[in-house]
Amino acid sequence: MKKVLTIAGSDSSGGAGIQADLKTMCAHGVYGMSVITAVTAQNTTGISGILNTGAEMIRLQMQAVFEDITPDAVKIGMLPDKDSIVTVADTLKKYNVRNIVLDPVLASTTGTKLSKDSNAECMKDKLFALCTLITPNIPEAEVLIGEKFEEKYQIYKALEKLNKCYGTAVLIKGGHSRDTEFSEDYLFDGERFFDLKERRIDNPNTHGTGCTLSSAIACELAKGNTLYEAVLKAKKYLTGCIGAGLDLGKGRGPLDHLYQYNN
Repeated sequence: MKKVLTIAGSDSSGGAGIQADLKTMCAHGVYGMSVITAVTAQNTTGISGILNTGAEMIRLQMQAVFEDITPDAVKIGMLPDKDSIVTVADTLKKYNVRNIVLDPVLASTTGTKLSKDSNAECMKDKLFALCTLITPNIPEAEVLIGEKFEEKYQIYKALEKLNKCYGTAVLIKGGHSRDTEFSEDYLFDGERFFDLKERRIDNPNTHGTGCTLSSAIACELAKGNTLYEAVLKAKKYLTGCIGAGLDLGKGRGPLDHLYQYNN
């Protein structure tokens, strides 16, 4: 059985973070493990509290995993401060980890900031070059590049710039675009650009979509798929999770991560 590690924050409502990642891993038939970087008190309407785990505890969790059950892929989500970013980067280098997918979580679906703006620079300096793929959404990519995307060509320039600077493949997720009919994601693997367009699903319950997609990509990489194949299969899985139409909570609800087994 393939093994996948998630390094991320905990979501008490179960829709995002560690909980979404582990559900996604179960759905993909891999063995999921976790390193918790922060505990959040949240539900479908927002976040009411965040408690950072601390860099030393993050290091100890990672060490415990890598020295016993070596993961075939790693997904990284919420890293709440610079110390945690540096610790994760140093530990990944120490154990020569491969197949790393980074979802640079800067804010929650409801808009709550989960990371200081200065952390984005630290993330770029310490983590990006270690990654197989980074998966920012459009607002996050704008923060990383330092400019607003008014035209599509700016997204392609951002993909190329990030790849040239850090040597990682980049997937910019277009779910935040103004297009109401289609959701278009943009992938650059270092050699080719790919436009991945899907018709939007009429379901406002999209809490945890970024966590779910990045985890699914990590699972597919662990199974030996190429990056392009992994992204395509992960997008198909995410579309199924959204299309299942789960409706829980008073706000922007979670996905049905195990929709294949609930019909």
